[in-house]
Amino acid sequence: MSTKDNKKENGLPPFFSIVVATYNRAHLLKRAMESLIAQTETDWEALLVDDGSTDDTYREILPYLKTFPKIQYVKKEHTGEAKTKNEGVRKARGKYVTFLDSDDEYAPFHLESRKRILIQHPEVKFLHGGVRIIGDQYVPDRFDPSKTIDLRDCTIGGSFFIDRETLLLLDGFRDILLGTDACLFDRAMEAQIHMMETREQTYIYRREAQDSITKQMRSD
Repeated sequence: MSTKDNKKENGLPPFFSIVVATYNRAHLLKRAMESLIAQTETDWEALLVDDGSTDDTYREILPYLKTFPKIQYVKKEHTGEAKTKNEGVRKARGKYVTFLDSDDEYAPFHLESRKRILIQHPEVKFLHGGVRIIGDQYVPDRFDPSKTIDLRDCTIGGSFFIDRETLLLLDGFRDILLGTDACLFDRAMEAQIHMMETREQTYIYRREAQDSITKQMRSD
């Protein structure tokens, strides 16, 4: 019996909990889910938290739920991105919590590379960075939405790997219009959480979708 089977049988928590928050992204979810199940690292659970979708989200992910018991589906009323991610965090059992936006994807060795770093540096409670951007690199400035900033100067929440207890102490994500990831990052810095940045670009941040919050604001 493999180590991962032993952990499941004994009820031990996984190394990673991956929170996938989604809302009406049935047409994009398959890419994200395929990148997740293709991971070379297998010690994980995933919580797909559906923020009250009205499209075919459940039908799209049902084959994954049937085939991969480590993927859980949670549907809730529509309350927005921050509360949806926080719902996943509350249900997470992993040592570290990370994220996968429903329109993004992981390189196959994404989790493996981050696990290696976290094991080598057990003092790190908040690992971030390592993003490859595909598409539009500019987003509204959270302090002045009439202006744009380069994503290379931003923190990308999908790249966060946070010790679960630390994330709970930080009280998760704040329910604000722009900059929920940056707000969490800033609060972690203010709390003097031990943080580390990686340059391994294994989180693939796709900016082609026209229905993202930041693109809608730029259009407005």
